[in-house]
Amino acid sequence: MDLEEIKKRKLEELKQEVEKQQLQEHLQVQEQVEQLESIAKPLMTSDAISRYCNLKAVHTEKAIQSIVIITQLAQQGKLPNKVTDEQYKELLVKLTPEKKEFRIHKK
Repeated sequence: MDLEEIKKRKLEELKQEVEKQQLQEHLQVQEQVEQLESIAKPLMTSDAISRYCNLKAVHTEKAIQSIVIITQLAQQGKLPNKVTDEQYKELLVKLTPEKKEFRIHKK
């Protein structure tokens, strides 16, 4: 075996190890999201759940952030009723940072 073959083999081993670690992390995150959903979805109306599913398909991070907030509110006992679609919309608006408006003035 020459040095190049050893380097290639070692590089392949490292790549496989990194891929394996990334897969484990992804599965762990996915499991945590499923746990949060199992807590939060029963606390939401069907319209709010539908909106959450649509949001999750497009903006996954924002959807997860919203479901974490709903779960936290539920654990604190601050959700007397199910979260309606309107309430969920309001939550999403609060999570969205305000856009700065730029005006260009020509001289």
